[in-house]
Amino acid sequence: MKKKTYKRVLTIAGSDPSGGAGIQADIKTISACGCFATSAIVAVVDENTVGVTGVHPVPVPFVTGQIRSVLDDIGTDAVKIGMLHSSELIHAVRETLDCYPQVTDIVLDPVMVATSGDPLLQADAVETLRAVLIPRARVITPNIPEAEILLGSKIDSQESLPEVARELSVRCSGVSVFLKAGHLTDNRLIDVFYNAETNNTLHLESVRCNTVNTHGTGCTLSSALASFLARGMELDSAARAAKDYITAAIEAGAAYKIGNGHGPVHHFHDFWK
Repeated sequence: MKKKTYKRVLTIAGSDPSGGAGIQADIKTISACGCFATSAIVAVVDENTVGVTGVHPVPVPFVTGQIRSVLDDIGTDAVKIGMLHSSELIHAVRETLDCYPQVTDIVLDPVMVATSGDPLLQADAVETLRAVLIPRARVITPNIPEAEILLGSKIDSQESLPEVARELSVRCSGVSVFLKAGHLTDNRLIDVFYNAETNNTLHLESVRCNTVNTHGTGCTLSSALASFLARGMELDSAARAAKDYITAAIEAGAAYKIGNGHGPVHHFHDFWK
């Protein structure tokens, strides 16, 4: 009897011992979205819902070894990339992925600042990320502060987001852009997805949820998007499905109290209450 196969997603990111962000959030999300999760851990992060206390980098050769071990054996249908703290690591991840040209569905979350406001990316690594790794991705998923860093200018209105997303695509080698609007103060929350492959822009609206439980929302959104791409969805459909998933996860997570700061979303809202 022929064996069934999983849809596989490799996440390359740092860990979060509090379970709401990073590798832990990625694995939960990928699993909830119907895929088999594998991982390469780039750093052990000392954090909780209140803030980040420290980051202990994993040696770069060990990171690339994890990636090769997964891809040489299990393979993958998509890759999600999260926190990469240094230029050296960014170069190494790009060089490693280039050894696997068949891997094309790559979603990069340009993690620069934690929900708590703590910096997670070394300052000199921003340009390296833009020039070296973003061009290897199919989609990037910046929030407003990350988009401002990548553009070098302020973003202060919902109306500007479609043009901002297109400009980010132009400056980042034609990558598609899922621009998250959560940091704006409008009551209507409208994320923008610019599909660089079709020159189409989606306006993905949801009701803003009044909750502090937003820890790991960026990790969760990008992992969901990678999962739906791994399952064979077209870009626009995957973006819509990822938006629906993170919206429901935030709404369900708002009913819970965990930790003393920004709690997590409910990754398994479809499975248990």
